[in-house]
Amino acid sequence: MSSLDLTLLPDGGMGWLDASGEASDIVLSSRIRLARNLAGMAFPARAREAERLRVLEQVREAVRIVPALSDGVVLRLDEVSPTDRLLLHERHLVSKELAGVDRQHPVRSGAALILSGTASVMVNEEDHLRLQSLRSGFSAQEAFAAMVAVDRGVGSRLPYAFHEEFGYLTACPTNVGTGMRASVLIHLPGLVLTKEIGKVLAGLQQMGLTYRGLYGEGSEVVGNFFQISNQTTLGRTEEELVDHLVRVVRHVIEREEEARRVLLRDAGYIIEDKLWRAYGTLRFARSLTFDEAMNYLSGLRLAVGLKLIGGLSVYTLNKLLIFSQLAHLAHAEGRELTQSEGNLVRARYVRQVLADEVGSHG
Repeated sequence: MSSLDLTLLPDGGMGWLDASGEASDIVLSSRIRLARNLAGMAFPARAREAERLRVLEQVREAVRIVPALSDGVVLRLDEVSPTDRLLLHERHLVSKELAGVDRQHPVRSGAALILSGTASVMVNEEDHLRLQSLRSGFSAQEAFAAMVAVDRGVGSRLPYAFHEEFGYLTACPTNVGTGMRASVLIHLPGLVLTKEIGKVLAGLQQMGLTYRGLYGEGSEVVGNFFQISNQTTLGRTEEELVDHLVRVVRHVIEREEEARRVLLRDAGYIIEDKLWRAYGTLRFARSLTFDEAMNYLSGLRLAVGLKLIGGLSVYTLNKLLIFSQLAHLAHAEGRELTQSEGNLVRARYVRQVLADEVGSHG
């Protein structure tokens, strides 16, 4: 079924899952994304196929001299199966638009991903280029430093569409300016359970930040995972935007840690029972929908964070979030899966991982 050889991808594109960054039990990942377009070229949605292919060829030539991308693997998204494209999306390597996940927005000709161990480039998405650095844990400043080097390297070979007054020109007006989206994927069950989350999210918006679900724009919040990012890109420098995000997220982490202490102090046995029930369901369920798995895994992640359950690493919890999704399950099975088949395979996979790592005693 699958034509995508995952062994060809540097670290499988999964280095950001290794739980090596700061506060990795609460912050899964940090990402810096820069939107760039080539001067004199129509934006991808309006470009003809020949022009998009010309953009791709120019980008492939340019990245050969950029150290962080010179050894990158080039994947033509328009030449792999829908399941493979969905798998790359599940790994947070490509957007829904580039992967053509929605039937009303099929994959474009010339759509590609250039992936190295530390950085990647989406080609012919909404913009000609989406330069990305995805890091484990709370590592936004490290990811930004890596992106600055990549941006300079690519920009030295390709003429970017830039306006003296407005900055980098992009297909969507909300990206005009720096073209930067800095974000963290953060787990906030304590604030949800203490019913403080509404205040925190409202505060984010007052401070110029926004929140989305597990897969960014257009995705639902599931499993108490929130993607927090800058809302504006115009009128402030990249450094200012990243520093602001880091300061605010650090405060959110402190609020989450405080909420967890309150839960243990004021409702310890109730929380303990709730979280052990989540573990029991994951350990023995025979069918799990995606939403069920995400919500129970959220409980298990909180239980590990509160040290109620031992023997489970944050790395394993991170892998469970990704590898229990439908395209990953289908890839492991070597065949397409219906939703109901996926529910059975998902439950079996989760049971096996927990049995292997925690053992039969739990």
